[in-house]
Amino acid sequence: MPVRAEPAKTALRFVLVPKVSHPWFEEVRLGALAAARMITSQTGRPVTVDYQPPAQATVEQQQAILSRAINSKADGIFIDLLDASRLTPLLVRARAEGIQLAIFDSEAPAGLPITSVGNDYCKQAQIASERLVKLLAGRGEVAIMQGVPTAPNHAIRFRCHQEVFRRFPGIQVVATPSDQDSIATAEQQALATMKAHPALRGWVASDASGPIGIGRAIASLGAQGRVQAVGIDDLPELVGQIRRGVVDSSVATKPRAQGYWSILSLWQQTLAAPPIERIDTGITVVE
Repeated sequence: MPVRAEPAKTALRFVLVPKVSHPWFEEVRLGALAAARMITSQTGRPVTVDYQPPAQATVEQQQAILSRAINSKADGIFIDLLDASRLTPLLVRARAEGIQLAIFDSEAPAGLPITSVGNDYCKQAQIASERLVKLLAGRGEVAIMQGVPTAPNHAIRFRCHQEVFRRFPGIQVVATPSDQDSIATAEQQALATMKAHPALRGWVASDASGPIGIGRAIASLGAQGRVQAVGIDDLPELVGQIRRGVVDSSVATKPRAQGYWSILSLWQQTLAAPPIERIDTGITVVE
């Protein structure tokens, strides 16, 4: 009797939309690919991760990519929001069209039941700022690199940095430049800030680009030891700066874990599982 062939299982396509093309998001992609391979190995169902980074961290570019992903009938989309309010209409449209959603490295827009995969951004900033205050013995001029001011996670970190510094009368915040999640821009902004404020003694950042650019600027000005910096995240260049003593330490997220759990959340939603409100992948201190 002939053996009936099993029908091929329909592939799943999940679209990854980061803030911008950046090494941190490459780590997210690697985590997502690991989860995709796991699902395929366990179920036999092909899973692809369609990585679509904006060339620049602008809401307009992210809107265009998100709209194309919806039009392409992706099975799921996971996105790091550059502006929650301006992207909400597209997220509502995706949900109405049956596309599964997850937010990573950000907060979901208020009122939308979308899984948020990330960490406690305020706690992360507080740990970094408190470490800097301790390094400076509670006195001195400091600066905060903002990242992308409209991005929910960057805005939360910026606010919580400020809250920590307000608790210490001897600390004065003299500059709050924005780097738009660009390492090159962060370096330029850090150089300009330190030249404008020669008494500056310390830096914290609100994104992964900021501390790398700050470290480059400190090194190029020969300010190592005179200007302290506590970073965010643990990209290889920043870890190298810490090892060389250019940057003191960093409070890191776990981008591969964020990519992994975003894919698992989307896959579970395709199986009619209700979305989990929040998946906290944690933080670590690198020193």
